Amino acid sequence: MRLQISTEKARLDVGLIHQFLTHESTWAIGIPLELVKKSIDQSLCFGAYIDDQQIGFARVVSDFSTFAYLMDVFILPAYRAKGYSRQLPQAVFAHPDLQGLRRFMLASSNARGLYQQFGFQQLAKPEIMMEINQPGIYQNNLAV
Repeated sequence: MRLQISTEKARLDVGLIHQFLTHESTWAIGIPLELVKKSIDQSLCFGAYIDDQQIGFARVVSDFSTFAYLMDVFILPAYRAKGYSRQLPQAVFAHPDLQGLRRFMLASSNARGLYQQFGFQQLAKPEIMMEINQPGIYQNNLAV
């Protein structure tokens, strides 16, 4: 089965993306559908398809000049261990609008080895990085 990757938002199965994020991800449990739709509208999105059925997703938030943040990356469990988890980020990093960036970031708790193959590493200067992190925001109904 050949994987096709597209940035056409009209092809995205928003229901599938929402289902995965809210029920199977570790980072967006309980995210409201409206927030998923808004995040897709405001991002460069990559759908992964086999025979026109979506089996994966990734999105990038970027200024397309200096910075990008890769997030919400997944391949459905039934399609893992077939090389698709490598092909999706390869397509992201090859996208013409994401070339020559000074910084490309992501957060990953369970696929660090995969992303290290693409050049990601620990923060060079973690002492200069800061964040506001609200991991339970969707469960606490604070979103929207």
